[in-house]
Amino acid sequence: MSTAAGHTVPFFAPDLFGADRGALLEAVHEIGTGAAQKFILGERTAQLERALRDRLGAADAVACSSGTSALTLVLSAMGIGPGDEVVVPAFGCAPLASTVIACGARPVFADIDPHTLTLDPDAAEDAVGARTRALMPAHIFSMMADMPRFRALADRYALRLVEDSALAQGGTLAGRPAGLWGDAGVYSFVQVKTFGMPGEGGMVVTGDAELARQVRMLRNHGQDGTRRFVHHRVGHNSRFDEVMATFQLHRLDGLEERLARRAEISAYYSARLAPLAEDGIVAPPTGGDGRCHYVYTLLAERRDELRAHLAENGIDTHVYYPRTLPAQPAFAPCAPPGARWPNAESAARRNISLPLYPHLGDSQVEHIADTVYAFARRNP
Repeated sequence: MSTAAGHTVPFFAPDLFGADRGALLEAVHEIGTGAAQKFILGERTAQLERALRDRLGAADAVACSSGTSALTLVLSAMGIGPGDEVVVPAFGCAPLASTVIACGARPVFADIDPHTLTLDPDAAEDAVGARTRALMPAHIFSMMADMPRFRALADRYALRLVEDSALAQGGTLAGRPAGLWGDAGVYSFVQVKTFGMPGEGGMVVTGDAELARQVRMLRNHGQDGTRRFVHHRVGHNSRFDEVMATFQLHRLDGLEERLARRAEISAYYSARLAPLAEDGIVAPPTGGDGRCHYVYTLLAERRDELRAHLAENGIDTHVYYPRTLPAQPAFAPCAPPGARWPNAESAARRNISLPLYPHLGDSQVEHIADTVYAFARRNP
């Protein structure tokens, strides 16, 4: 794609699965014409679960209908409900609050670290009260939360630890994969995630076999698989698609290569843009432990002007969370009147994400970095 020819660099690449079109069509035909006529929760789903379980060294992996559903299932399996509170970051995606509320519990918002933009462990500890049942830190953009501290904090207060690792598949911290620091973690397979697919899907990963058994039952209307139409718990419809399981098994072998390319692009951006901090544009650090290269996000004092400048030069960008969660109408009733989360508010005002996907060409990556650099130096 040539920006010089007037084409844009899209933020969401329209050809994410172009090279896998044949495999997808073959999967549709194979499942659709198979004698078993098994379209959900079949052997392909079980194979995918086993493959991810073994790669991670987890006790179990349970496929479900989305990353949001995965969080709901985990909270339900833990028995979190009315009267309970869950500490969540004030900045991030809606399911951090909505899944807690859907279980009948109350999200308690805590501020974020100003550098990593993840939940601040000190702020989270301050938010723990008599009704707190769980902590739910979330990895965000390209940074993992400080999971060793959250693990210690959860143990100290006898809390459950739910790790929202929806976007962090492939990340590691202190040698432990994202998703396995908590009592349970979740992945999302929506198309733009690091292991995305052309549809919705997710995975619960855990080192707790009994928790996995409860999640597996809850995803299928509370049935345990031994006898149909015997419902042991009030469950959900969160089942996984066999076509998508087949497609994900096909793409699993190339995951490490795609993750490596994302990391390479991120490292280039950070190396080029690190000097711009004095000009009001702060880039994530280069390399380091606890990185997950899903989205590359800058903090820019003149965010909207930078975004317009990039658009004028053929570069699409994205502002993920222009409001904090407590400022959202749906979640404001859960927030104490007059409370403030200054770091979250600052991140909402300044964040802007650049294109980051495996098949971005080197010339496109250079063009993006050059354009950001030129803006900063012309507009100090």
